[in-house]
Amino acid sequence: MPFNRPIPETKQRGKIAGGIGAIAEAEKLMQIALLLPSAAVIGWLAGAFLDSRLHQSWIAIVGVVFGCISGLVYVIRMAFAAERDSRSGINASDDAGKGSSNLQP
Repeated sequence: MPFNRPIPETKQRGKIAGGIGAIAEAEKLMQIALLLPSAAVIGWLAGAFLDSRLHQSWIAIVGVVFGCISGLVYVIRMAFAAERDSRSGINASDDAGKGSSNLQP
């Protein structure tokens, strides 16, 4: 089977200037790192507020657990999005060099 070079992508991904791009990437990573503890604290505060209003003692614990779970889900979604964005710069097209799909072998 002969080797065919993939057609290079003509559309280049727009890149921010070096220093500003690094600051933007660092901001994304800091947002991921600060999101989980802040979600737990917000859940705890909401649970404590409901504890005082409803005269219960267990809602704050549920608020912390709910905040941790929701924060973790959001952090995982952000991490996958950051990974996808970083990979899109390396491999612009996954189908490059595979040929047309309508040809029979």
